Amino acid sequence: MGMTRGVTHLIAGASLLSLTACTDPLPWPDSPLYQVPDNKPDWVKPADKEAAKQAIAGHYAHYDVVAYEDETDQGPMRSFIISYGFTDFYLNDDGDLVEYDRFCHAEHRINQKNVQSVFSDAATQAIKPRVQVVDVFEKDGAWQVYRKATPTLIGIDGDPSQPISFDPNDPLINDDDGDGKPGVTVKITIAGFIKADLYIARREIFNNHLTLYLDGSLWGYVEDYSEQMVIDATLDMLKRPSNPAQNPDYGLSPMALIPISEDLQGCDELMAMKDKLFPAEPGFY
Repeated sequence: MGMTRGVTHLIAGASLLSLTACTDPLPWPDSPLYQVPDNKPDWVKPADKEAAKQAIAGHYAHYDVVAYEDETDQGPMRSFIISYGFTDFYLNDDGDLVEYDRFCHAEHRINQKNVQSVFSDAATQAIKPRVQVVDVFEKDGAWQVYRKATPTLIGIDGDPSQPISFDPNDPLINDDDGDGKPGVTVKITIAGFIKADLYIARREIFNNHLTLYLDGSLWGYVEDYSEQMVIDATLDMLKRPSNPAQNPDYGLSPMALIPISEDLQGCDELMAMKDKLFPAEPGFY
């Protein structure tokens, strides 16, 4: 999830520029957003694939960013979805390295200064990607981890291997965040006083590309192909299709897994430590 991506990337794309046309859209920050750790020349990396899998197996704090862009009549709407959680790697009975992700919290940054949006932790934590065997291989002198996509539905039931219907009257729409509204709810504030709720459903589809570094961390990027359906909104101007695409510059969609103690399992504890564990969140200003 990503978490983002898994995450989770659920609040990327209410088409808000029509409400904020008086504000010039802000540009993307420089890419890449972060510098990865240095692998020193004298670092003795795992000697073979089995040793690499043993080195990677463990408990990690998860941080990822996905950059999205959506075109509107007034210009581009750019946004970052920033996801926090946990990732665990373990060896199964067949000796495969398996990845398990658990999401905690998501933040949204948009290139409009007077627009804020909030996605509840309950909705974020409802995203549960399937446990997945990952590929471990050596490339360019470093050990790589690739997690292929396992589509996950949020806000709608059905077969995750099939595209969502994009029908706001689909009887498969559910209430995954338990707030009594269809799908999952994004709370939006515009110019400090216009407040609205946006109800969406998504099919999360993402690949993770990671590299092992000498400090035990894994850094890389998220490749996202998720689908998003706007179900309804409390503001008429938000009742329009919005299915934003990822920016093709993967330097704007980084992912970091930081090894942590097995004792650190709670989302509240993780978020209290985020400034020590992770780089500063990206933004547009």
